[in-house]
Amino acid sequence: MLDQTLEHIDAHRPKFEGDLMALLRIPSVSADPAFKGDVRRAADWLRDHLVKLGLTVHLIETNGHPIVYAESPPVPGAPVALVYGHYDVQPPDPLDEWQTPPFEPDVRDGKVFARGATDDKGQMLTHVKSIEAWLATAGKLPLQVKLLIEGEEEVGSEHLGEFLKENVERLACDCVVVSDTSQFAPGVPAITYGLRGIAYFELKLIGPKQDLHSGVFGGGVANPANALAKMLGALVDADGRVTIPGFYDDVADLTERERQEFAALPFDEAAFKSQLGVEHLAGEKGFSTIERRWARPTLDINGLTSGYQGAGAKTVLPAKATAKLSCRLVPNQDPHKVAAGLKKRLEELLPPGIKMKLVEHHGAPGVVFPLDSPYLQAAAVAVEKGFGRRPVFIREGGSIPIVNTFASLLNAEVLLLGWGQNDDNPHSPNEKFSLDDFHRGTRASAALWRELAAIKK
Repeated sequence: MLDQTLEHIDAHRPKFEGDLMALLRIPSVSADPAFKGDVRRAADWLRDHLVKLGLTVHLIETNGHPIVYAESPPVPGAPVALVYGHYDVQPPDPLDEWQTPPFEPDVRDGKVFARGATDDKGQMLTHVKSIEAWLATAGKLPLQVKLLIEGEEEVGSEHLGEFLKENVERLACDCVVVSDTSQFAPGVPAITYGLRGIAYFELKLIGPKQDLHSGVFGGGVANPANALAKMLGALVDADGRVTIPGFYDDVADLTERERQEFAALPFDEAAFKSQLGVEHLAGEKGFSTIERRWARPTLDINGLTSGYQGAGAKTVLPAKATAKLSCRLVPNQDPHKVAAGLKKRLEELLPPGIKMKLVEHHGAPGVVFPLDSPYLQAAAVAVEKGFGRRPVFIREGGSIPIVNTFASLLNAEVLLLGWGQNDDNPHSPNEKFSLDDFHRGTRASAALWRELAAIKK
């Protein structure tokens, strides 16, 4: 039935795009209480849409915004797929930088411009539409599909973790499908099989009880800002290696296959530098730019605060200095072990006369799924069916903590199938999504259900 399903998708492209526009018009900004009613309206729209398809649907209340849960009937002997997405969006500010209003979808050059177009309404809706096409042509899906669509992803998914823990049996599945990432490049679809983790910290150094006159007291009192600069500078050596004790002990090395496949990707380093506005790239010695960004651990300073920040000059010896820093972690690294090592290293570097406090904020381990996984291979066949080209396998340097939660709680593999592009401007003005990619993603999703159904449990 797949050919008929794909023909149905092609024939109903205007209708599917119209439904996308309707959802994009709802300003479901989860961060702003002024939009609470609109967030609810988006949840209701999605619930009603899924009900019309004939799925079993529940609108689940939380202490924040509701979760939309739906499922098709079980198919004995076939795997179960869980689709995760979100219907909430980022605030559209700054409004004056949008060419057209953020909640009035505008199609230009084959792309729809609106807040939420690619993150994540457009990508999420491809799976809803592929289910619609299967039900319209075959009358049923070849496997059971569950959908978990939340309204708080853009504000940290505060209530999702609790829901997952309380509903492990209800959400039981063999794989989780998430479309909230990007292709590798235009015309180069990708499957993301690995993500870096994160460990985030705030370092506070305290010296004298108040800011002092740098002329009167300079040279006689330890300066927290000077100490902070020296301590931070000592955390990474000249070869780009992090000097935290034990930092590399558990790092999983790239396989030779991975290094060869990364090297074969159509990556233009000169264009990459031009895009970023830099003349030189930097990082750990002995690794390519892609390897450093996707599969090697790092330490970066995210913010610095100390002393006088106003206009002109003020000669103070600051009483306090603060830095925010984060480590991107690779699979097998433990955020808590990294935190303990960082504290030890900082204590070694701390000069006399300065007190230190290290605050450990959020953390999540990295994750990687085996390239020879039958679910990953099924997804590759489906993506090729939808996009007309075999996908490349990539990792991402960022962190998506919910992926770890799905993998550990549900004991399921996670398929990160991104239909967007790197320049789609999620979280920025003029967010967009290619309607051709919306269409291709829907076709790939439809093919995915057939390919997954063929896997022997």
